[in-house]
Amino acid sequence: MIDFFLEAYKNATMTQIVLEFIAFVLGIASVWFARKENILVYPTGLIATVITTYLLWVAGYLGDMMINFYFSIMSIYGWWNWSRKHPDKEPLPISRTNFKEKIIGIALFFLTIVVVFALYKTVGQDIEKENYIDIVASGIFFTGMWYMAHKKIENWTLWIIGDLIVTPIYAYRGLGMLSLQYLIFTGLAISAYLEWRRILQQKNI
Repeated sequence: MIDFFLEAYKNATMTQIVLEFIAFVLGIASVWFARKENILVYPTGLIATVITTYLLWVAGYLGDMMINFYFSIMSIYGWWNWSRKHPDKEPLPISRTNFKEKIIGIALFFLTIVVVFALYKTVGQDIEKENYIDIVASGIFFTGMWYMAHKKIENWTLWIIGDLIVTPIYAYRGLGMLSLQYLIFTGLAISAYLEWRRILQQKNI
């Protein structure tokens, strides 16, 4: 196992290793803060996704890069939405999606797949079998991030599914720290879902 991680970084520069480690730590911190409904989820997540976007661009993984670029944009939007004053002057509450929001999520999922697929074609990059997995994961994560920005509990379900998909993909590509990070994300997402569900159940008492 140790050899697997070391082998992946034998040709990496020290700058890349340090940046990936920073993204690793801040990414985990971001999910932890999200579990606690702490606004720090967004500044920590923003730094992590910007770094990861750069690293994936260098590695040539376009689909994954676009996921993290979108995360960066949605981090800014989510940061604003969580911190702004709402009509009832209360913090944005945790809630479940209604029918309209489910439809928006489904539409966003398929729209993302089309856009990422078109992007691959536009830049002339060959689409391998694993890239189709990237494209589907993009749709899952894009939708999950949108739900996160609105504090919808369903975001955690999508994170769990997406994390389980990309963890072995990153391991296969030799991105050891990212693979380990998403494995940890899976555990944190399960814990966060249970925590948010508990909060919702208390509100319904």
